[in-house]
Amino acid sequence: MTGGSAGAAAGAPWAEFGRRLRALRRAAGLTQLQLGLRVGYHHSAVSKLEAGLREPPVGLVRRLDAVLETDGELAAILAEPREVPRRTGRLPADPALFAPLPGADVPGGQGAPDPRMWPARLPAEGLVCPLHGTAGCAVPDPGELPALLGGPGPAGGPAPAWGTGTGAAVADAELLHGLTAVLACLIREAFGHEGRVTAVEGLLRALARWAGEVNAAGRLPYGQLRLGAQYAQVAGRLRMERGQIGVAMAWFGHGLRWADAVHDAPARATLLSDMCTLVRLDGDPSLMLGYARGIGAVDGRRRWAATLSDLYLARGHALGGDAAECRRHITLARRGFARLDRRDLLEAPWMAGAEGAMRVDSAIGGALRDLAVATGDRTAARRAVDATARSRAQVPPQMRGARLLLTLRLADSWACAGDPGAAVALASEVLPEAVRSRESMVTAELRGLHSRLSGEWADLPEVREYRERLLDAGE
Repeated sequence: MTGGSAGAAAGAPWAEFGRRLRALRRAAGLTQLQLGLRVGYHHSAVSKLEAGLREPPVGLVRRLDAVLETDGELAAILAEPREVPRRTGRLPADPALFAPLPGADVPGGQGAPDPRMWPARLPAEGLVCPLHGTAGCAVPDPGELPALLGGPGPAGGPAPAWGTGTGAAVADAELLHGLTAVLACLIREAFGHEGRVTAVEGLLRALARWAGEVNAAGRLPYGQLRLGAQYAQVAGRLRMERGQIGVAMAWFGHGLRWADAVHDAPARATLLSDMCTLVRLDGDPSLMLGYARGIGAVDGRRRWAATLSDLYLARGHALGGDAAECRRHITLARRGFARLDRRDLLEAPWMAGAEGAMRVDSAIGGALRDLAVATGDRTAARRAVDATARSRAQVPPQMRGARLLLTLRLADSWACAGDPGAAVALASEVLPEAVRSRESMVTAELRGLHSRLSGEWADLPEVREYRERLLDAGE
């Protein structure tokens, strides 16, 4: 242990627990990795506990006592009364951290999540445990949540009876696990469902109140803010789907502040990526490049974040018409994607396998199409056709929104490449669905395609027929 770490441990409120845990582990002849595997936690979590750098969750303490056969010695240490140290885990004063939240503060929702969608463990839908990351934590049964929340059910916006003492730590951990599972269910069931906006935002407000109460009691609301950042990201995406760009940006901003407060690098990177998407819809290349560079600056050791940064930098340079920089970052993104390792894919599972390839090709196709629009380069447009077609071919059947978006982008890429017939044929397949969609990105793709077709080929018979179909679909 370095001198700085030793000093931190000596003053930490859980230092005695950590010292005794280390002694018991060594007496049992176990490494940190072996102990972590036996209790279901990553070895880095065991290391932090032994260094006194984090509060031990009560459920984990029980498992440690059982594995190390201590007759409850570790639980007894945790239960001992202690004075609140002068330097508490309370967050620094930040008037914006618990500022009024966007949207309407109304109860409601669509009832409890479908039990068939309930995950057995975390991570789920890319959501990690807010306390233990990718350790593989089990979640409580959905029927246990009403009791944990102190209300009728998680989706109705209850006022939960949060625990504040050490004796309530295990219930708090279970509640955080359960609320993460609720969010995974809401994503699985119907991401764009109208009622899910209210459900997500209602729980998000409750989480923010809980975090404020924990902070006021002198403890760092680490898990609450990490989970709050995940909820804020989903709330922002739901608002973005509805075209409510200002509310979406406000949610992303809150999520970013919460992620920064607890040093959650993965959440910071993905929130910045969503902010890139928003400013791209506004056609602001300079601001997009700033956010994209922020993704890359989160942590240079995370290849998935560097890859994500390069993809958004490619799109930002494309918007500005900088072909050389756009292509350079596309090359870097492809190279980075090919080098992702197990740690990367644990933190960013949506970058793995066919789904990851789909996302990378989609971003590259979008960048090349944007470059073709900005520069008139039909070679870039043909490359956009290739990348977007590959991405579209890998979209799972249940991702109808993604398929609709990519079909319109592919049609627009054909138009930029000088083939209005192919563009019209593709767009006609999805025209009624696209016109009915309220999703802002779909609307932007449809508007761009219409602009391209009407600007250069307005007199072609197939384009005139397409415009008539567009009018009919809009009635």
